[in-house]
Amino acid sequence: MSSEKKILNCGTTDPNKILPIKYKWAREYYKKGVANNWVPEEVNMQGDLEIWKNPRALSDDERRLILWNMGFFSTAESLTANNLVLSIYKHITNPECRQYLLRQAFEEAIHTDTFIYCCDTLSLNPDEVYDMYRSIPSIKDKDDFVVDMTKSLLNPSFETKTKEDIQNFVHDLVGFYVIMEGIFFYAGFVMILSFLRQNRMVGIGEQFQFILRDESIHLAFGTDLIKTIVAENPEIWTSDFKEVIRKNIIRAVELEYTYAKDCLPQGILGLNADFIKEYIQYIADRRLERIGLEKIYGSQNPFPWMSEIIDLRKEKNFFETRVTEYQSGTLRWD
Repeated sequence: MSSEKKILNCGTTDPNKILPIKYKWAREYYKKGVANNWVPEEVNMQGDLEIWKNPRALSDDERRLILWNMGFFSTAESLTANNLVLSIYKHITNPECRQYLLRQAFEEAIHTDTFIYCCDTLSLNPDEVYDMYRSIPSIKDKDDFVVDMTKSLLNPSFETKTKEDIQNFVHDLVGFYVIMEGIFFYAGFVMILSFLRQNRMVGIGEQFQFILRDESIHLAFGTDLIKTIVAENPEIWTSDFKEVIRKNIIRAVELEYTYAKDCLPQGILGLNADFIKEYIQYIADRRLERIGLEKIYGSQNPFPWMSEIIDLRKEKNFFETRVTEYQSGTLRWD
């Protein structure tokens, strides 16, 4: 019966038998992911190429911002996919959650392909872009922090049998979903989508917009996954454990602010590092509340337009400034 299903350590049901479904939220996220289906080649990059090749079309600071974000996301998406496929999937014994994880893994492959497409189109040096996670300290520090936070998942002998094991698993899920996808990605989203709002570098901007739509579902699934594991294993949710998570999120905000200052040494596009810091603090509070913890910062959202980008069910055609439906698994450019 569906009531016997559990997220972890479920030996009473067949992991291959998805019906009847107990966790309907997992099924709903799967269907939302399917509805958002896209591939990078559907986005026209000609305008971006013309701007990128024109030495006067972008300032040095604008080029830096684009390259730093390409450098972080190009490898972060691969790190995300590796965590899913190599670690998280094998510990989740629930079939409907596994179905969503397969969908998410596909989307991570699409995101990885997006940065291949962008690098190829703009003739960027792949050695430079894909080595930034080692050569740029602010990017390296973010990646190192997440890798260290998720080391339990990557241990081949790791199990989720004891209270401490499950705490380690949830700790790593917070690092993967809440910090990597829910905090570390969002400064970059604001930066690149600020170009899109000005109708510049539209191709990259629209691809980041689609990635943001996907990531908002990943984050929602991940936080529901964490909350369900905690509900089914309430003994793990101790004061000390909650304080560890809060400290990790505080450290993540600090690292993202350092990255923002590196990307934005001067204010451009109506942005500066202090605005980004306020936004990171705002979303960190939302992530904390989503997993049942009290907010820390009390900051306001300096970029309310970001919520509109996530929430709107239509896509604007920036080539002809008309609105087209986003449905049926494809994007249609009228």
